[in-house]
Parts: sequence; structure tokens; C-alpha cells
Amino acid sequence: MVKKEKETTEKHIDLEVKKEINVEEVATKIATKVKPKPTWEIKDRNYYLLGNVTALTYSIPTKHSARYPLLWLDEDTGEQKELRYATNQSSPFVEDQKGESVLGHIVFEDGALFVPKEMQNLQKLLSLYHPFLNKRYAEFDGIAEAEDELEDLELELVAMTAAKDLDIDAAEAIMRVELGSAVSKMSSKEIKRDLMLFAKRNPELFIELANDDNVQLRNFAIRATEAGIIKLSQDQRTFHWVSNDRKLMTVPFDENPYSAMAAFFKTDEGVEIYRSIEKKL
Repeated sequence: MVKKEKETTEKHIDLEVKKEINVEEVATKIATKVKPKPTWEIKDRNYYLLGNVTALTYSIPTKHSARYPLLWLDEDTGEQKELRYATNQSSPFVEDQKGESVLGHIVFEDGALFVPKEMQNLQKLLSLYHPFLNKRYAEFDGIAEAEDELEDLELELVAMTAAKDLDIDAAEAIMRVELGSAVSKMSSKEIKRDLMLFAKRNPELFIELANDDNVQLRNFAIRATEAGIIKLSQDQRTFHWVSNDRKLMTVPFDENPYSAMAAFFKTDEGVEIYRSIEKKL
């Protein structure tokens, strides 16, 4: 009987130990999932104005007023805290400032503002709390700028590589969107050169046009018209064969005729006409 009670007690103790281990494991898992809050880094900081502000000097509010409310919402407490830049105070919050406060000015010169690491109160006001942050001005972030520049360079490289490998017909189609009828008088070398420059200058638009089959078909229709295979009526409402004046299609109201012809080429009837024109071109 005593032996049985002992075994039961040992099992009970063993169960308690397992429970403790399980609790510790859960606590460890929870701890690993909780991300620590980013720490404030002591460093010099640069700020720049957003938009097309051209003034040599530009000031932003430094204290709360009816015209420019300088308040920050504390999401932990749900309270709004009044802000004020005082050069002799360590905190940008009015409630934390003690004694007489000497108000300072925040002035951007030529669109930029440098704040040394010694001015922590101003840095925190500008980087964390000011309501104009990312609306009228932003903090310069070297890493973010590098990432954006790298992304732009990679996109430019993709566009220029695609432009280099593009055949002349596709190149002409894209450049016709950019230059219009002037493309018809350009040599293939000129078209390829301008295509490469266009891809470098506006890689996003270039890639969009290169992947748009309507651009190719629209250019095909223009080439067929310039070659005298098909013709567009003077009112730009119908396309006809030049050889026998038979009507090919009617342009829908208020639509670009060559865009309409590009869409027509995708229909069953249009495919046959496309093939016929292709042979003559």
C-alpha cells in the first residue's frame, strides 16, 4: 500500500515537473516572438523639405497654436500631448518642461536642415512627434535612399538590357509612342539609340510599353497605312483596302483609330487581315 502511494506521488511530482517545463517552453516561444522596440540612436541627423518648396528659408511651427496645432497622440494612454521646442529643455513635451522655457526656431535653408547629435530635444521633435513629419518634410535615411537607388538602377538595367535585345519592329513601335510619325524618317541605328536612351530615362514606362502587345499592333497598323496597303478615311471613322476600297472596319466613336485597329487585329476576322497585310509589308 505504501509502495503504491509512493509511486502515485512520484507520478504526481513528475507531472508537475513536466507542467513546469511546458510553461517554460511556452514562455520561451512567446519571448522569441516579441520584437524589441527600436532604440533611439544618438547621431547627427539631416532633414529635407518635401514637394516643390522653392523658398530660400522655410520655417515650421515650434509651439502649439490654434492655426498650427502641435499635438502628439500617445497611443498607450490615448492622450494628446502638447509639443514645444525650447532650446533650454531636454524634452519636446510641454508637460515635462520645467521652469522658464526659451523658444527656438526651426528653419530650413535651401530646403535642408542639419541637426547635430547634441540637440536631442529638437531631433526627437522632428523625427518622432512633429505633425509635419513626412508631410512637409522628411528625415534623410541613408540606408533607405541606397535601397531606392539600387532598385532604380536594377530597373534601369533590366530596361536597357531588354532595349538592347529588342528587334527593330518592336523598337519602332515603342518609339512611335514617344516620338510619333518622326520615327518613319529615322534609320534603324537612330531608333535603337533613342530606344536605349528612352529605356534609361524612363525604364518603368519602357517596360510597360514593351509588354503591351497593343503597342506593336498599333504600330503595325500605322506602317500598313504609311505603306499604302490600307487607308483611313478623312473623318477617321473607317479603314479601307487601298487596292479595291473595300471597308475593313469601322472605328468606334471617340476612340483612337489605330488603337481600334489594334483591337480589331485580335478578332477572328482581324487575324486574317493581319496576315494578309503582313505578307504585303
